Amino acid sequence: MQPAHTSVLERVRGLCMALPEATETRTFGNPTFQVTGKTFCVLETYRGEFSIAVKVGKSEQARFLADPRFFRTPYVGRYGWVSLKCAAAPIDWNEVQKLVAASY
Repeated sequence: MQPAHTSVLERVRGLCMALPEATETRTFGNPTFQVTGKTFCVLETYRGEFSIAVKVGKSEQARFLADPRFFRTPYVGRYGWVSLKCAAAPIDWNEVQKLVAASY
């Protein structure tokens, strides 16, 4: 993992693990955060884009996809997941905290 990715992982890990009963595992080699066996946040690289994936719900997904910083998460996007491109703009950690909490 690249140093910049490691610092993002550490910040996301802190946000996720502060939530009750959150656990960290790896799925398909990616850091994955779960609660009671359900995934709520994943860090992954897709087509060269390092991103933070969260579930926003189908009703909110289009609003996020209108923002160029986000894309529909591969494979689980049909369930209302979006991915935030970490290199698209400086990361707004307050925004990430809200996204993680809502996905949780």
